[in-house]
Amino acid sequence: MTRKNPEAVVRSYLIIAGLYTLSTSIIWGVNTLFLLDAGLDIMGVFIANGVFTGSMALFEIPTGVLADTRGRRVSFLLSVSILFLGTLGYVAAAAMGGGLLLFSLMSVVLGLGYTFYSGAVEAWLVDALKATGFSGQLDQVFARGSIVSGGAMLIGSIGGGILGSFSLSVPFLARAILLALVFGVAFFTMHDLGFTSRQAVWRAIPSEMKRIAGDSITYGWQKTPVRLLIIAALVQSIFMAWGFYAWQPYFLDLLGQDLTWVAGVIAALIALATIAGNSVVEWVTRFCGKRTTLLLLAAGIQAIALVGVGLSGSFWLAVALYLVVMATMGVWGPVRQAYIHQNVPSEQRASVISFDSLVSSGGSMFGQIGLGRLAQTQSIAAGYVVGGFTSLLVLPVIFILRRLNEPADIIVGRAGKQGACAAQGLPAISAVDATPPPVEA
Repeated sequence: MTRKNPEAVVRSYLIIAGLYTLSTSIIWGVNTLFLLDAGLDIMGVFIANGVFTGSMALFEIPTGVLADTRGRRVSFLLSVSILFLGTLGYVAAAAMGGGLLLFSLMSVVLGLGYTFYSGAVEAWLVDALKATGFSGQLDQVFARGSIVSGGAMLIGSIGGGILGSFSLSVPFLARAILLALVFGVAFFTMHDLGFTSRQAVWRAIPSEMKRIAGDSITYGWQKTPVRLLIIAALVQSIFMAWGFYAWQPYFLDLLGQDLTWVAGVIAALIALATIAGNSVVEWVTRFCGKRTTLLLLAAGIQAIALVGVGLSGSFWLAVALYLVVMATMGVWGPVRQAYIHQNVPSEQRASVISFDSLVSSGGSMFGQIGLGRLAQTQSIAAGYVVGGFTSLLVLPVIFILRRLNEPADIIVGRAGKQGACAAQGLPAISAVDATPPPVEA
């Protein structure tokens, strides 16, 4: 029997988020090195990664049909299964001599797997919390999830770096084993609450896609605050995925030594930096304030640090500045997630989050190809400088968002005391959802 209380929901979410991140992060510190070792040049690496993110953009809405009809649980289980196959496909591609075409095909499979994940787990969490009477701050739940995921990434990154020292294929095989474990845990612990599944047939998929696309526009793009948050994420996505894949060869080149285990250690430090950023959110959201304040500070510091990564010319300074970047992402992510969720009705959550991921994936695809070309013709350092200046464009978008004075911009605080907010001229709002609850049968 499913335990219907918010504590059990949060606990399941944290376990699933941790195990999922552990299984995926074990290759994060060595992925680019793996592709280079398999025979791709630096441009080929970013083309393969660009195909991956492009596939995510292509499949977002079709896979959103499943999440919004059959349920978020089914979508997540499919995600894990497809990622399992795609991961083994990467190993097979390397064993067969690699080649850009084969790796690109496997990247399409991985992109499909991730689109079944994007939006589904977040929508499941928010719906289940609402159905079980949760009265806390979503920012804090997302921050805790990020902290757990960061810890899992810490373990996975170090483990992947150590395993990669023996063979760069071993972390991928370990990932496949962990994904099989994730499937088993999610199968028994993840249950849809506050959501009623609907039967979907193949002939109805085009109409469902049209409906989801319409919901994405109506409840996403046409809502000014959500549109601004999507635009902000689009600007950031132009650089962030490229920057995450580029640091592996860049930092080792600055170090002057080809040490795979160092990449694993840096990936672990990135996890710790992200946890630090999440912890800032956990602490700050206990008090009254505005989410846009956190977003502005995070975006500004991030852009300056990115430019510094490219200009430093020093291994230690570049790594330190990149850790600052990841700490700001640890602040940005949970706050932005909570802001969006408080502007979207329950029934359309998965659709809007998938649309948000679609836009970000599109920006990431072009960013990786464009900055990949810059890295090949100029240098990876130049890519970081250009990416940093591009990231500054996020600031005017958040300033416009701030001027809207939206209720969802307000952080009520741990106790949700109206008096404390009133003292700052801020209204109190619901901690879970600023939109009316859907009518359920």
